[in-house]
Amino acid sequence: MIYLDYQATTPLAPQAREAMLHWLGGPETMGFANPHSPHRPGRGAAAAVAMARDQVAGLFPPGGKVIFTSGATEAINLAIKGVALHGRSIAHSAIEHSAVLDTVAALRARNNGVHVLPVGTDGLVAGDVALPEDLGLLAVMQVNNEIGTVQPVDALAQRARGMGALMLVDGVQGAGKMPPPLQADMIAVSAHKIYGPKGIGALWVRDGLDLSPLLHGGGQEGGLRSGTLSPALCAGFGAAAALCQTSWESDGQHVDSLWKTARAILHRWTLNGDETHRWHGNLNLRLDGLDVARLMSDLRDIAFSAGSACASGSGRPSHVLAAIGLTPSQAKNSIRIGFGRYTDQGEFAEALQRIDAAAQAQGV
Repeated sequence: MIYLDYQATTPLAPQAREAMLHWLGGPETMGFANPHSPHRPGRGAAAAVAMARDQVAGLFPPGGKVIFTSGATEAINLAIKGVALHGRSIAHSAIEHSAVLDTVAALRARNNGVHVLPVGTDGLVAGDVALPEDLGLLAVMQVNNEIGTVQPVDALAQRARGMGALMLVDGVQGAGKMPPPLQADMIAVSAHKIYGPKGIGALWVRDGLDLSPLLHGGGQEGGLRSGTLSPALCAGFGAAAALCQTSWESDGQHVDSLWKTARAILHRWTLNGDETHRWHGNLNLRLDGLDVARLMSDLRDIAFSAGSACASGSGRPSHVLAAIGLTPSQAKNSIRIGFGRYTDQGEFAEALQRIDAAAQAQGV
């Protein structure tokens, strides 16, 4: 199997797996201890969590705190539902992840105004896009998960701050790959998108910003996220984050090389989204008349995504491809190829050649 779906999830880094093993051990290791307990095993587990928190903090700007969550979806919910908007409106781009869209939709009962910011055919929010005068919270993702476009989040955050509003950045696809958005007030990330384990993420919150908790109980995570933390997941997340900080340049060079290979082999395919302002590890392409379901059936040993669904298996049409002006047919003719640190150059070229050949066999 050749894996080309890095936007859905990334392989677990060996370093992250190694960091988790002690905390997954049996009674003889005491790795099972509760990090919130005061005895020695508990204090050892708490030290591992604290170390992981410091490692994850390296993904973010200085001057903030890391709140561990179950993933980026929970982090986004905490950010949006936890801020005091005092009746002011929320604005978000038309191509946000459903974690943002559905959470904002759930808040309509609070009578907060909601404004959707358009994107161009290039998949970018304009830096000078019109913002509502009563803006309280602006949510724009750093890198789009479907088409890979990189948004001008710092410029937008500066504008929001000038209006007395807060800026939330979904940093899931950009974390560990590029510098963090320095002007954001909150940033959500997920460990399994940076070669860490599933089931853990984080919300970074700028110092001085108060949130209301989503979960109540034992008061863990500074009272913002009650529940017993998993030292194993924290340790794996921390190791993955630390590895990203030391290898993001080499990872980027590898991805750029793979991107050039892909553009050469799939030269007749149309790229969805801007070619310049994008993360090169995301290749969203289309061919008019392509039967994507047949293509995926013919290439069952290559893992890639249909571009017409915003989430694997969701069945929902892509709001992202619709937002950049694609027709329903063009969206259904699209695929997404994702690659990264562990993608082998030779296997990658082979997979792309086979994808193109299978498309040609359909007569497109």
